[in-house]
Amino acid sequence: MSNHFPVDRALFDDVMVPNYAPSAVIPVRGEGSRVWDQQDKEFIDFAGGIAVNCLGHCHPALVSALKEQGEKIWHLSNVMTNEPALRLAKKLVDNTFGEKVYFANSGAESNEAALKLARRWALDNFGEQKSQIISFKQGFHGRTFFTVTVGGQAAYSDGFGPKPGDVVHAEYNDLDSLKEIMSDNTCAVMMEPLQGEGGIVSPTKEFAEGVRELCDQHNALLIFDEVQTGVGRLGTLYAYEGLGVTPDILTTAKALGGGFPIGAMLTTTEIAKHLKIGTHGSTYGGNPLACAVAEAAFDTVNTPEVLAGVNAKEALYRDGLNAINEKYNVFSEIRGKGLLIGAVLTEEYKGRAKDFLVAAMEEGVMTLVAGANIVRFAPSLVIPDADIAEGLARFEKAVAKLAK
Repeated sequence: MSNHFPVDRALFDDVMVPNYAPSAVIPVRGEGSRVWDQQDKEFIDFAGGIAVNCLGHCHPALVSALKEQGEKIWHLSNVMTNEPALRLAKKLVDNTFGEKVYFANSGAESNEAALKLARRWALDNFGEQKSQIISFKQGFHGRTFFTVTVGGQAAYSDGFGPKPGDVVHAEYNDLDSLKEIMSDNTCAVMMEPLQGEGGIVSPTKEFAEGVRELCDQHNALLIFDEVQTGVGRLGTLYAYEGLGVTPDILTTAKALGGGFPIGAMLTTTEIAKHLKIGTHGSTYGGNPLACAVAEAAFDTVNTPEVLAGVNAKEALYRDGLNAINEKYNVFSEIRGKGLLIGAVLTEEYKGRAKDFLVAAMEEGVMTLVAGANIVRFAPSLVIPDADIAEGLARFEKAVAKLAK
């Protein structure tokens, strides 16, 4: 079949549902932390596909895993298990608090599984009155109807009719606001161990420990949504380790597959038994192709060198962004942890994060935003230091133009 039509940005408006407003740039190939568009213009990637491409583009370990498994077996369904899924599950269990693993295809699906498990656990152990789920304002947990309701941004959940019930929101980093809502009817508290979409907000140690204690007091499960923070992003394999707080359920996706769609929910044997045969499932979840790629990504990231490198690279970003800010005074704060960094705009530039993203793109560097006031950086965990320097130089040109 031949294609006698231009494949360009205008085609998007013709054939795609209008829920996205993508850039005019259409990347066609990538290598490491560099990407080239249809006109062969080069970009340095500080966005990482929204914290997904933890090893950049076309990493040899991922490419070879994909090719190798692609010539063996792609999909079976869960009527049978498969070797890559078993190997990946074993590695996840061996390297975390988790004892049991459920595979899905995305962060939202992993969170959906976590929420359904928590409700079923509470029903089986305590009865139907224990169904309350508490999460946090500005939190983000996915776009299914259940996860978007648990997420703390009404703009994403309003306008679709009646929402799943018994879901309430507390203030992040405010233990008193959680205490006020919590009772013995709370079945779970779901939180990000660093709020991503909500503005790159780190929890205080007291807050994280306090949430764990409150869950213990009220026999509620603590669910950590590590979709964005997991797999090395914050400099530990999972963020809970850095906080010294162990959840009951953890979800992981994004970087888990290094760019190939996969998600997982991890929990203890005792809690897991409540998802007995028939209670939940996924056609593609745990398919051999996704698991083979994820295993390669996991093995590559889970080394002392890569994890320590994340902290060293964080310092390069912080120093570079602070140096830019000394000249142009556009940021009030550089926050975040590891390679999930937010540059908060000053009052003068309030609401203009997208302008910074667009200006950066014109200079050949891809960034992200986290809301209207924050420029977000979530590059590859193995981005070469030279690419950080070059990308920051390009970003500085963008800032210079906007600061005029």
